Amino acid sequence: MKIGCTVGFHGMIDLESRFEELVREGFDNCQLVSWDPADWTDENARKIRKITEKLGITISAFWCGWTGPKVWNFYEGQETLGLVPAKYRAQRVRDLAAGADFAKKLGLKDVVTHMGYIPANPLDPEFTAFCDAVREVALHLQENGQNLLFESGQETPVTMLRCFEEVGTDNLFVNLDTANVILYGMANPVDALDTIGTYVRGLHAKDGFYPVNGRELGREVPLGEGKVDFPEFFRKLRALHYDGYVTIECEIGGDTGEMQKAGVRHAKKYLEKVIGEVYGNE
Repeated sequence: MKIGCTVGFHGMIDLESRFEELVREGFDNCQLVSWDPADWTDENARKIRKITEKLGITISAFWCGWTGPKVWNFYEGQETLGLVPAKYRAQRVRDLAAGADFAKKLGLKDVVTHMGYIPANPLDPEFTAFCDAVREVALHLQENGQNLLFESGQETPVTMLRCFEEVGTDNLFVNLDTANVILYGMANPVDALDTIGTYVRGLHAKDGFYPVNGRELGREVPLGEGKVDFPEFFRKLRALHYDGYVTIECEIGGDTGEMQKAGVRHAKKYLEKVIGEVYGNE
């Protein structure tokens, strides 16, 4: 089991120092997170490969954003997030394909993104249209020898599984965010493994509480202080023979604030303890 952290990519300014800080904090792997297609150039790919090779960092996956508005709640989120909103869908298909091509230049096989509030009703015409768009992205990645990972949260596990079955390609997997399924009120991460566990190819380690009103997401808290039963979660992962990356994504206090840095340090210690107890010397 390899514990890493997310690293935001907002152009090359300060990126090398972010990677150096990653190493100072005791990490040797990360997910690279980017939302701006303007950054996905050949030159930036060469620079990133040079920096990570020098520092001995493995990029486990490319977390690929998309253009257009994004509102992280239960109302405007329905109309702005992922490939679900029809008016942004075609452009975002192109964005994800471009991001995958950039990831290929970095030598990466896994591309992660949020797909939006996937319709739970399989008879909804928008469900079919959405799955057609996912298939277009998945086939592009397939040509690149890559996998498309759905970041969990905005849909129930069975809705995600139904989409995988409808799309029908063999390169669809899950980046299971342990807190998101709770923050969106969609599932418990331990139970979610019963439905989508065999598709888990990446993890975001976060903790939080369920929503307390119908408009806003639940609240993220430090690992071990929320609703995620991490010992049981990792026991089930072990039974599923998962031994991949566990990526800390701490969004408490912003991208680079001291609260965020403290949260990452706490998460690393907490995960090392729990994973050590569950996996032992494996």
